[in-house]
This record gives sequence, structure tokens and C-alpha cells, in this order.
Amino acid sequence: MFTILSKKILTVTAILMMVGFYFSAPFIVTSAGAVASPIPDSSYTFQDSSGIQNTADVAGYTTGAESTPINTIISTIILTILSFVGVLFMGFAMYGAFTWMTSMGNSQQVEKANKIIMGALFGLIITLAAYVISYFAISYFKK
Repeated sequence: MFTILSKKILTVTAILMMVGFYFSAPFIVTSAGAVASPIPDSSYTFQDSSGIQNTADVAGYTTGAESTPINTIISTIILTILSFVGVLFMGFAMYGAFTWMTSMGNSQQVEKANKIIMGALFGLIITLAAYVISYFAISYFKK
């Protein structure tokens, strides 16, 4: 079913994916904390402009530097979950590559590994797109 050339192309693709995932994993895992910090030069703040500060003062709640805005908490949760999902799909791709390397020429195992790698690749692309959309949406709404 597979020609020798297509096997070599798929092998090289699997190796390149593993190397790329290896070098991109630290950025996927650690970038959620960098995005979640508030933008310092923003002139609009929800606490000052909405009247919630007055309400909190009257009710006796503390706000300000010791409290974290809800949008920061939500953005941290979303980006952290997306980071872990990206790492999960990277693990699926590595499992598929391992299955492929240990198939010993068995065409059924190679097809299974190819399906796992392609599924992981599509999942990683969707997760990366969701991460980018979330990043820009969060950046937009923090202004």
C-alpha cells in the first residue's frame, strides 16, 4: 500500500514533528503566565469606571492591588487549559511516532500510527488556533 518513498516521507515528517514538539513544549506550557498579566498602559479600568469600587467600599470588601480582576483569572484558566491540551496532543503525536517506529514493517501498525499522528496534528492545529484566538480576544478585552 505504501511505497518506499512515501514511507520515507512519513518517517521524516514524524521525526520533524517530534523535534518540533520537543523544542516548542516549553513555550506552550510557560506562555500562559506571560499572557495573563494585565496591560500596564491601559487607561480604562473596570474598577474605577464602573462604580464597583464605591459598592465594594460600602459593602466593606477590599479591592485594588491585593485583589485580582476576574478577567485575569479567566484568561489564566483558559490559556492554561489550552496549554495542557497542546501538551496532550503532543503526547499523542509522540505515541503515534513510537508506534510507527516499533511497527517493524507491519502495514496495519503503520496505518494505525499514521492515523494517530494525523489526529494529533489536527488536534494540535485546532488547539493552536484556539490559543491564538483566545490570546487576541483576551488582549483586546483587557484594553
